[in-house]
Order: sequence, then C-alpha cells, then structure tokens
Amino acid sequence: MKALLTVISLVVLMLGGVSTAFAADSVPTPKPAKAEAVVPKNVVNINTADAQELTKLKGVGEKKAEAIIAWRNENGGFKTVEDLLEVKGIGEATLEANRENISI
Repeated sequence: MKALLTVISLVVLMLGGVSTAFAADSVPTPKPAKAEAVVPKNVVNINTADAQELTKLKGVGEKKAEAIIAWRNENGGFKTVEDLLEVKGIGEATLEANRENISI
C-alpha cells in the first residue's frame, strides 16, 4: 500500500511539473518593438543657422561658417544643398561628410 501511494504521489508530482512546463510554453512571447525611423539629431538649416550652429557641421569652423552666411546674404539663400559648393572653402568632401545633417 505504501508503494502504491508513493507511485501515485510521484505521478501526481510529475503531472504537475509537466502541466507547468506546457503552460510556460503556451505563453506568447512579446514581439520586439518596431524600430523607429532614424532622424539625424544635428540637422542644420543652412539658410537660417547662425555661425555657432554652422560650426556643428564637420569641417566647418568660424571662418567657413562666416563664409556660408556671407554667401547666403549675397545670393538670397541656398536653393539646394549643392549650392554650398559655391562657398569658398567648402568642397565635395565637406559636403558629403555633412549631407545628412544639412537642411534647406
């Protein structure tokens, strides 16, 4: 009789463990959140930025920032990002290094 009770107890314990395992498997796993669109943090509007803001661009110091502002004032502003190439001291490398961070 003791042996029978021991076997029944073991079966009950095993079934309890199995049902817990099945319950854990049936819990849906949360889906990862969708990635948000990457928006550049340091976008500089070359038609409105002051010299300090323009110096946030790679390769643009005070003199180049002042040259950008002077060109903007003389020509009525930039119509395209490529217009920056008209500014003395701004070349292809500087433009390409900053293209994603420039707005008009």
